[in-house]
Amino acid sequence: MNITISFRQMDGTEAVKQHAQEKIAKLQKFLRTAMKAQVTLSVEGKDHVADVQISAGSTRIRGSERSEDIYSSIDLVVDKLERQIRSVKGASAAKKRGGMKASEFVAVAAEEAAKSGRGQPPPT
Repeated sequence: MNITISFRQMDGTEAVKQHAQEKIAKLQKFLRTAMKAQVTLSVEGKDHVADVQISAGSTRIRGSERSEDIYSSIDLVVDKLERQIRSVKGASAAKKRGGMKASEFVAVAAEEAAKSGRGQPPPT
């Protein structure tokens, strides 16, 4: 796991670096491969902006948030990235499964049984 933190138009403190590093590091548990993150913290007017880019294997995720406080900006962007990671993970899992749902299987089996004559009582 590699996390790079840079500051623009502001003085970076160890407390802010530590907070960002701890929050971003928690996202690793959702990813299968080693994560590389680039965090840019900046000030635009009165807003503090947290911009994060994460790459893990072939997965690329980006999020940006702005608020009055740098700590809340970091928290908001981490929440956004977590939702994105869960969404990507769920989509890839569904794609891998690719099989029929149980209700679809029952419908197909009933149609095949009706066509072949099975499932109907024998003529008397």
